[in-house]
Amino acid sequence: MKEGFFQLDKSKVTWFYILTILIASLAAYGYVKGYIVALAIPFLLILAIAAIFRFDLLIYLAVLVTPFSINLAKTGIGIGVSLPSEPLMFGIFLVFWIKILAEGGLDKRILKHPVTWMILIHLGWYTMITTLTSTMPVVSIKSTLARYCYVSVFYFSLLYLFIKKQNIHKFLWAYLLPLLGVCIITMLNQASAGFTEQNAHIAMVPYYNDHTAYAAVIALFIPVIIALLFENKINKTLKTFIFIVAALLITAIILSYTRAAWVALAGALGCLFIYILKIKNWVVYTGIGLVVLTYALFHVEITMYLERNDKTSSTDYTKHVQSIGNISTDDSNIERLNRWSCALRMFNEKPLLGYGPGTYMFQYGQFQKYSERSGISTNFAEGGGSHSEYLGPLSEQGILGPVTFILILAVLLQRSSTFLRRCANRNTRVLTKGIVLGLVTYIIHGGLNYFLDTEKLAVPFWGFIACLVAFDIYYSEHQQQELNQHSAA
Repeated sequence: MKEGFFQLDKSKVTWFYILTILIASLAAYGYVKGYIVALAIPFLLILAIAAIFRFDLLIYLAVLVTPFSINLAKTGIGIGVSLPSEPLMFGIFLVFWIKILAEGGLDKRILKHPVTWMILIHLGWYTMITTLTSTMPVVSIKSTLARYCYVSVFYFSLLYLFIKKQNIHKFLWAYLLPLLGVCIITMLNQASAGFTEQNAHIAMVPYYNDHTAYAAVIALFIPVIIALLFENKINKTLKTFIFIVAALLITAIILSYTRAAWVALAGALGCLFIYILKIKNWVVYTGIGLVVLTYALFHVEITMYLERNDKTSSTDYTKHVQSIGNISTDDSNIERLNRWSCALRMFNEKPLLGYGPGTYMFQYGQFQKYSERSGISTNFAEGGGSHSEYLGPLSEQGILGPVTFILILAVLLQRSSTFLRRCANRNTRVLTKGIVLGLVTYIIHGGLNYFLDTEKLAVPFWGFIACLVAFDIYYSEHQQQELNQHSAA
């Protein structure tokens, strides 16, 4: 990989700053003279100059603005675009592939990595096959373009950026700091309303659609911020700041009243004990198999037991946790089961190719049964989509949709586990575990919700995958070279 992909010689850097200052001055002059529209053109020119001279800054900017971006579909404008994040990401997407073509293609180390292969297979099925056979081609093309954009910008381009290890920390903080700002704003909104459960569902609007997406992102970052807290050789001031950030994130997720996120964090904690106790992989796989087998054999009895649970969502945390298993009177749980049942019926109708990417919300209404509807049921997914990263793709892309997605995660976790066994650097091991556990929260959360079609979750999800692949590609090789030199000496 060419380290100069994001770098410039000194003369180009000088011109970059000169042009930026000049354009900014012109914008200020236009504003003073009353030409408000003059602010837009310099902004676009600055972005164009940055794309040419400092492409890495554009990527950080896209990450930085994501938590504060607002989806115009939720406003009076009614356009399904998040500003300013999505137009910026699309621009980076175009520039990145132009640069890649000019460089002669993707770096071979990236192309040869098994996670990249699984992603390409997933995208190939997602686009080349199921989009072409979609029942709603326009909807599927839009969904496909969004997925390509997210993967290109926050997997492939970040892998070029992460050739320098410090850039991984920059990426993490670029999302964490604005997320912290959203958390503070949300908690202040909750405080003004008396910390009621009802207000907790909407206090983060317009930055996040509801409390579930908001809590899912926080859950992703909690293991990471705790991992950063345990890194060596950081000064007391930074460690104190990291501790405060961790405390605020934990407080925010508790006040979100999001049961799925709590379950996800509990699952990540269980995985942490697997690391601490160094439990063998075969024991873990056997345990997972036994859980699946137990449910398959006793699912009727388990369902009957859950139907006897009448605890509902509440500000009483004990009752709120107990309500996770209430499938008889809790509308949120009943509706989730309704959406899953619809997804399975859609899959039964089109098991091989599905209805097409992005079509679930437009098609599932006809598959509802009156007996399964809840008090919040609708016909057009106003309250969310399929509520599953696995069943949603099953209905939209057929059997290979979730299978290829699960294989990405399985290969990634296997490679990360192998990397951890041979990693000699303590800080790298700690951060790798934090990122893996963060992804585990979303792997679990993905069974209960579906968010990867939004930039809010797509940015950290694909970015975390890029972090782990970067560790495996770059730092494994460096460590092996050091070992070889030491042996030769």
